[in-house]
Amino acid sequence: MDRGPVLTRRLAPGDLAAVARVRAELREVLRHWGAPGRAGLAELLTSELVTNALVHTDRGAQVTASLGDGPGARVTGRLRVEVRDFVSRHPTLRDRPAEDSTSGRGLLLVHTLADAWGVRAHGVGKVLWFELGAEGVP
Repeated sequence: MDRGPVLTRRLAPGDLAAVARVRAELREVLRHWGAPGRAGLAELLTSELVTNALVHTDRGAQVTASLGDGPGARVTGRLRVEVRDFVSRHPTLRDRPAEDSTSGRGLLLVHTLADAWGVRAHGVGKVLWFELGAEGVP
C-alpha cells in the first residue's frame, strides 16, 4: 500500500488559529480527492480533533493526514487523519450533550460521520484518528 503523509504539522499549545490553517492546508491537499462533500467532511472532522487537542491539553499537538491505496490515492485513496497530543488521558465520548451546551459534540461528530475512528496510546500521550473513504462507506 502506498500510504504516505500528505500533511504533517506540529501545533503550538493553545494556538487555536492553527485550526483554520490546518483546515486550509487539508482543503488544498484534498481538492481533487473524493466524492462531493467528502473533503469538506474531512475538514470538519479534522477541525474537531485539532480543536479538542488544543483546548483540552496544554502541550500542543501534531496532525498527520495520509492517503493510501496505490497510485490513484490522491484522488480515490482512503484518508487517515491522526491528531497526536501529549496527555495520556483518553477523551470520553458523550452520548448526548445538553441542548444548551456550546461544547461536547466533537467526538460525537467524529463517531457519527467517520467511516472508522479510534484512540490509541502513543508514548507520552495519545493519538485520535479517523478514516474516510473517497466515496464513503459502501
